[in-house]
Amino acid sequence: MTTTEPEVKRWTAKRKTQLVLEILKGKTTVVEAARRYDLKPSEIQAWLDEGIRGMENSLRARPRNIREQYEAKLKEAYAALGEAQLEIKVLNAKPA
Repeated sequence: MTTTEPEVKRWTAKRKTQLVLEILKGKTTVVEAARRYDLKPSEIQAWLDEGIRGMENSLRARPRNIREQYEAKLKEAYAALGEAQLEIKVLNAKPA
């Protein structure tokens, strides 16, 4: 007889943190956790990546606050969007 994990209806930040720590400590893997909790491995991997980025920021000599982090990401996104728009214009330009 196998015991089943209780169904998790809501993944709070605390529960995600516990799972990420289990993975980092080698107690489980992303694939095993995905199977156990009926989640997508990509979703758990995203939590893992986000947790690692958060740790990196908190260990900085001068941690960036959340607003600065989002503003930096937004700036990068705008730059990428501008590049993509420029590429589209170049590709759509008809030779004279």
